[in-house]
Amino acid sequence: MFGRKKSGSQPHNRINSLIGADTRVEGNIAFSGGLRVDGQIRGDVRAEGEHGGTLVISENARIEGRVSACHVIINGTVIGSVCAAESLELHPGARVTADVEYHRLEMQLGAVVQGRLVHRARSRSVELKLASSN
Repeated sequence: MFGRKKSGSQPHNRINSLIGADTRVEGNIAFSGGLRVDGQIRGDVRAEGEHGGTLVISENARIEGRVSACHVIINGTVIGSVCAAESLELHPGARVTADVEYHRLEMQLGAVVQGRLVHRARSRSVELKLASSN
């Protein structure tokens, strides 16, 4: 805000993959980039790759399994744990039944979480240098 650079990765502005509204998937899914889910998935959904990916779960979508990505946006139903390494957005239609881990959280009026909300601080690496003797 106000010209300050934010640390961490930014959500992907582009959706690379789509699971349509009339699609049902049984099995685990691994993706990179951006994935939008409008259908139903029975299995785990996990982002891979160096940037961690962005997962968008639309209002009519349903996932029964664990969800893990760098940025997660939920407006549908998730029955299983959610892990958002960077940011988690819970929109008014979000219904999550299980524990939720996040670094940054935005929760809008109407969103429901039946489980624990667990904040995870991002670990910062510190470079140690030897003191030089003169």
